Amino acid sequence: MNQHDAIITGIGIVSSLGEGPDAHLSALTAQHPRPVLDVERFAPYTVHPLPEIDWSSQIAKRGDLRQMEAWQRLGTYAAGLALDDAGLKGHDDLSATMDMIVAAGGGERDVAVDGAILEYSLKRNDRDVLINEKLTTELRPTLFLAQLSNLLAGNISIVHKVTGSSRTFMGEEGAGVSAIATAVARIHAGQSSHLLVGAAFNTEHPDHLLGFEVGGALHRDAWAPIWSRAGMQGGGLVSGSGAAFLVIESRAHAAARDRKGYAAVGKVASGRARRSREDLTVAIGAMIDTVGGRGVPVISGASGAHRATEAEKSALESRGLDAVRGFATLTGHLKEAQFPFAMALAAIAVRHGAALAPFDETFDTPVQVTDGVLVTTIGSRRFEGAALVSAA
Repeated sequence: MNQHDAIITGIGIVSSLGEGPDAHLSALTAQHPRPVLDVERFAPYTVHPLPEIDWSSQIAKRGDLRQMEAWQRLGTYAAGLALDDAGLKGHDDLSATMDMIVAAGGGERDVAVDGAILEYSLKRNDRDVLINEKLTTELRPTLFLAQLSNLLAGNISIVHKVTGSSRTFMGEEGAGVSAIATAVARIHAGQSSHLLVGAAFNTEHPDHLLGFEVGGALHRDAWAPIWSRAGMQGGGLVSGSGAAFLVIESRAHAAARDRKGYAAVGKVASGRARRSREDLTVAIGAMIDTVGGRGVPVISGASGAHRATEAEKSALESRGLDAVRGFATLTGHLKEAQFPFAMALAAIAVRHGAALAPFDETFDTPVQVTDGVLVTTIGSRRFEGAALVSAA
């Protein structure tokens, strides 16, 4: 036990399953866990949609709410839930010294303007002139601001008064891995005493689905659990909307304010295997060995993407890790938020000693969480991450 241990003391989590740790614990331990699906709005693609949310409970000012896109609202909301859960809301002295690390993509584009530009381009050949016309007449200046990746962190600072240092990482699933790894490293090194770290992803916006589909990633067949999509139509990925923010403190800082943690975070490993040249299964296995993940249950951030998911499955099986929960079966793939979300689920399971029912009865086996959980996230195209979450 070390005073610089990284302890998760607050969790803000939102997905199609609901909001907050209790809702997600119920989903993890339900006798027959079932996903919430929307198969109609974006057919032939399936998404895991957000539940109804009372945004005003965490974002009180209507002016703040109005200027945020959905992913910013979602992230700011989840960050507020985490601060509440950690008992930090309203403690301006602690918020002022709290560091923040956010994983983010770009903002949401104005689909109506994009569509209009494409339509006009079919009728005109002077497309360079057309683009300049539309830039000056159609696009709002605030839209450019809304697409800044670090605006989520800015909104959290404004709404929740988290005003220590701020960092934003970009890079799909790798951004979430880097955000968590950096937060934990700063705690271990004594560079931070308490941090807010996390991400949000709104898949219910056409340009995000388009980004996945351009890369051939999206599952096109009838919905199936992630481990059962091999050989089905499409790329295997079913996306979801969700967010996860964690308050991570040093053991000394948490003890000073008499705060009991969910779990402790040990080693965090990350990688970027060159999948065209390297054996992804070997790379994943090396990460598992680095964090010491043998012999414990697994909360897997597998995306469902065929090659990456099969490689992870092989790496886990070769190490005898058969108590695996691929949570994207229930929530969909959350892109930048995938690794923070996996960490949140693992911490909830560890704190409550959860008995995890199978999410996919053709692959999963029942398991009782005791002292630790291995967390993985293998990006659909690039980036890998793993961590060990243990009793606090």
